[in-house]
Amino acid sequence: MGDGLKRDRLMASLALCAGLGLLLALPFALQAGSPFFLPLTAALVIAIALVPMLEWLERHRVPAPLAAFFCVLVFLVTANVALASIVVPAWQWVQQLPESIPQIQHNLEPLIRFYSNLEQFVDKMLNNFASAPVQTQTIATAPPRSLMDLFTTSAPSALIEMFFAILVIYFFLSGWTRLRRNAITSRSSFGGAMATARVIQDVVDDTSAYLGTITLINVTLGLIVAGALWMIGMPTPLMWGGIVALLNYIPYIGPVVAALLLAVGGLMSFSEIWWALMPAAIMVGAHLVEANVVTPLVVGHRLTISPILILISLSFWGWVWGTTGALLAVPLLIIIQTVMRAAGKPDIAGFLFEHGTLVRDPGETRPHRRPGRDQSG
Repeated sequence: MGDGLKRDRLMASLALCAGLGLLLALPFALQAGSPFFLPLTAALVIAIALVPMLEWLERHRVPAPLAAFFCVLVFLVTANVALASIVVPAWQWVQQLPESIPQIQHNLEPLIRFYSNLEQFVDKMLNNFASAPVQTQTIATAPPRSLMDLFTTSAPSALIEMFFAILVIYFFLSGWTRLRRNAITSRSSFGGAMATARVIQDVVDDTSAYLGTITLINVTLGLIVAGALWMIGMPTPLMWGGIVALLNYIPYIGPVVAALLLAVGGLMSFSEIWWALMPAAIMVGAHLVEANVVTPLVVGHRLTISPILILISLSFWGWVWGTTGALLAVPLLIIIQTVMRAAGKPDIAGFLFEHGTLVRDPGETRPHRRPGRDQSG
């Protein structure tokens, strides 16, 4: 039995080392192959989120290809509406930024005076920035007004990746029912078929429930912030609300970036420092209510995720694929967690620190007694 235990632990050690090697090589492979893996992963996440709409249409006797086409159309229309409300006004703000540098400097002057030890450094930076030859390469480029326009003006490869992602979403949805049926019926046992069906349903339910509820929360948050900004006279409030809603998909980091952008926008729009910081204060107050009251109440305990796992997922996918990876971090974490919860995960700590954790004698029904203890009584 001792030789068998050593052999099994040796095989487990080799499998563990091979798994760790693949895990370490995976992010570099994903990063190098991002033109293929990024649109594919984003398309699969979007398609999984659209599955409930597809199933609802199929239950109402809509053919699968037509239902898939309708789901893709809804997604594209939503993306174009978001683009029109965010990117077009943001393009104009970026073009106005060089002209607003003197006003920003004027607004920051009281704070610069207050922090006297930083005054020279900040003034030098602002003066250099303001007096630099404003590279008026303001090539009168028109802002993109649709999703297609955005990708065609950026790079041909981006257009190809977008087209590839749309095709993946459509074919995934159109073949979803057949794919799920084949995955279940190909199991060799009834228990395996039931477990496969349960995992597939859990992945769809958890992913679509998270994205659906978070989208509703983020859109509501964006509209509230936009309404408050409109009341104080902030230009293009819908654009700022869209930016808040989009960045709120990125936990922890996104709201901070949104508040900083609103602070810059306030400094460009208002002449008094305290009034200029009001947009960022509105964003921070609304986010605190949303993060501590609304989201826990709406999302509930079913989709509660450990903050440390969210941070690890954000740093990993953000490093691999940038901002798009950060947007996909939480949905991918939900999918991975759901699959691993059903399949089981290796007890690495037990394997390293406990004797016989991976291999157990079937005849052993109770723990061993301590050596030297009388076993007769």
